[in-house]
Amino acid sequence: MAESRGDTVRWQTGSGRRGAFWAAVAVVEVSLAAIAVVKDVFVPTVVILVLATASLIVRRDGLSTLGIARLGRPWRSAAEVLALTIGWTVLQLALFLPALEHLTGTKQDLSEFAGLQGNLRMLMGLLGLSWTVAAIGEELVYRGYIQIRITDVLGTGTGGAVAVVAVSSALFGLAHTEQGLLGVAATCLDGVFFSVLRMRYRTLWAPVLAHGFNNSIGLTAYFLAGPMYGLW
Repeated sequence: MAESRGDTVRWQTGSGRRGAFWAAVAVVEVSLAAIAVVKDVFVPTVVILVLATASLIVRRDGLSTLGIARLGRPWRSAAEVLALTIGWTVLQLALFLPALEHLTGTKQDLSEFAGLQGNLRMLMGLLGLSWTVAAIGEELVYRGYIQIRITDVLGTGTGGAVAVVAVSSALFGLAHTEQGLLGVAATCLDGVFFSVLRMRYRTLWAPVLAHGFNNSIGLTAYFLAGPMYGLW
């Protein structure tokens, strides 16, 4: 069974039947989360948050087991995360999105934000949702709960770490099918970026901040200038 204190997760390979039982339960949990995303059950993030809450209660675990730990040097770290997020946004617009647009012949579907340009009230509402449902809710689900449950099964070795990032990022991308194929791909790449920050800062607060900053930059840009796609 995976035991955690703060952000440290240790995999015990000699845990016998008890460890095998909880590993099997983790497989079921990840499978249910994947079904919720792929089948687009209600609001997948909300459904998985309910599943995560039940999982924590049954396991008698606290939120710290999902990676909620104090961000070291909070103001400096937040500034670093902001700078990294700005750099990532520029990289997405300058490289990844244009390349994907040329390969697929499509653009990211941003129709859900129609009417945002120049609409301050809509901007404020979307920013509020971005920092709550998206930044906190989605990070608890994808970089917290799902990653920890995959770790329960595969451990903390290199192979396990790659699988954790790949599976959680793929599910994160598939949760955004309303943005089309390009939106799924771009969001999947965002998931990889958020996962790297999660590992680098050893706390879920880092990807929460990056997620919020990333969405805020995109929404504010849309408000000011309309939809933005690749730069070439």
